[in-house]
Amino acid sequence: MGNTGRPGAKKPDYKLSGGNTFSLIDRGNAAHNAFMKRLDQLTAFLRFPSISAQNVHASDVSDCADWLVDKLSSMGFVARKYATPLHPVVVAEGPKVPGRPTVLIYGHYDVQPVDPLDEWKSDPFEPEIRGERLYARGVSDDKGEIMAHILGVEELMAQEGGTLPLNVKFIFEGEEEVGSVNLSAFLQEHRDELACDVVVVSDTGMVAQNLPTLSYGLRGVTGVEIVVHGPEADLHSGIFGGAVSNPATVLCHLIDSCHDADGRVAVEGFYDGVAALENWERNMWGNVQGMSNADIARLVGVETLMPETGYTGTECIYARPTLEINGLGSGYQGEGSKTIIPSSAFAKITCRTVPGQDGARIQDLLEAHFRRLTPPSVKLEFRRQHVSTPYLCDPKSSFSRAAQEALEESFGVKPVLVREGGSIGSITEFKDILGVDSLLIGLCLPDARIHSPNENMPVELFNKGVEMSKCLLRRLAQVQLS
Repeated sequence: MGNTGRPGAKKPDYKLSGGNTFSLIDRGNAAHNAFMKRLDQLTAFLRFPSISAQNVHASDVSDCADWLVDKLSSMGFVARKYATPLHPVVVAEGPKVPGRPTVLIYGHYDVQPVDPLDEWKSDPFEPEIRGERLYARGVSDDKGEIMAHILGVEELMAQEGGTLPLNVKFIFEGEEEVGSVNLSAFLQEHRDELACDVVVVSDTGMVAQNLPTLSYGLRGVTGVEIVVHGPEADLHSGIFGGAVSNPATVLCHLIDSCHDADGRVAVEGFYDGVAALENWERNMWGNVQGMSNADIARLVGVETLMPETGYTGTECIYARPTLEINGLGSGYQGEGSKTIIPSSAFAKITCRTVPGQDGARIQDLLEAHFRRLTPPSVKLEFRRQHVSTPYLCDPKSSFSRAAQEALEESFGVKPVLVREGGSIGSITEFKDILGVDSLLIGLCLPDARIHSPNENMPVELFNKGVEMSKCLLRRLAQVQLS
């Protein structure tokens, strides 16, 4: 079933598995033909195995960038592919519209690895529709969202006689899934070319398919790794046990010290600067469809949640800082028993930060905490990793209000305002370098299986995304610039 090569060698259609029921197929000829045209372009985009983390796919990433340049150029945009030390950035600019706002639409065309491949029910790079969903790697993260905006712009231009009601630019990177390592330098170098009034980012989620979502905040992230070093080599646990400190045991004590009985992070100074949640936020989030504690528990497959005391699971996800253990390792991992005292033990840790916290300072606090508790019988190695800044914008700004109006117009219901629990480093780069806020309008559902086998998107949601993009551009065009 594995990927067989380049998209150019494949047919322009896609596989419809038995028993498809998605309703657009049964509509009139005009709607059917329009949708099929949209779907054909999305599936062509999805066939590129643009896996940024694997060198074997470097040419596929580059080819995918070329495809985007060709597509955007065919729409009348001036499109360029820029090389970086790793993967290309695609930038495009449409016809100039004096006196109107300029929107920069951001996305990433790189995708996650497909492993484990044997858990996919279809080829991850041969799109397949099963039921009412399209399955392929990258369909929700982030190619489906990118294509919804590209087609929205293209179709709006056709409806407007080849023009647009505002200035539109695109920036698509090929390194988001590996940390956007070259984006900051690229934004600095191309600041004038990318100048805009607002950024539209569709790399976030919806709380439900029928509930449009505007995210006005993101948590930051700071990562560390701690390594506890003991004896210079693994020791026989019978000969030396009880006399020599076991690094794995010490590590367990250090990890246990990170939280108190209420689920709060027990690192001194960790919550300094963290503002209390606003009542309007707590009231709004308490009514978000599908986000009760019981709903979240069902979604992730656990019996119950264990949120920080005094907060709901939703509040913890959206707006509370966290400390999580992402990986642990020590000693013998093979079959059966091996009676040793391991020479070392490690833990990988990330903290999600919120406004008022500084990632570098959090690293300082963690190091002081762990060194204070480490006994003299072992040595602690503390490794600092990446830092991403939290982001928060005003949901009542003119651009945010225009986005909310567009979401309500296209979906027929008022949007939900949330903060995202994850982190997108590019958002703070746009703020710091370009000096503008971002509108986080995503199409990714909680059960989209991004980063996992069988990634998917409802076909009608993709179709709705194209319509939403057109509504959004019309609404943003009406914002009066100061």
